[in-house]
Amino acid sequence: MSEYGVTHIVLGLPLRLDGTEGPAAKEARSFAEKLRGNLQAPVELWDERMSTAQAERVLLEADMSRAKRKARRDKLAAQIVLQSYLDAHRSGSS
Repeated sequence: MSEYGVTHIVLGLPLRLDGTEGPAAKEARSFAEKLRGNLQAPVELWDERMSTAQAERVLLEADMSRAKRKARRDKLAAQIVLQSYLDAHRSGSS
């Protein structure tokens, strides 16, 4: 991983809207633990609530067809989660 300059792995944590954890969040935590055991970079969980809805809004605003939105929604949601993480960890933040 060092050949690509990877310093962290950011994994979305699918919390419920009220902030509690359900089965999907528990699965994400379990997957993160497996990654931690196999990778040299730290694995950090990051709240992914509303990222899919936000991605859907962006794609709708772009007037994208339903089929194209479906094909791109998860990729864009992952980008939104990562950008949220990066914004929160900028120099001088948290």
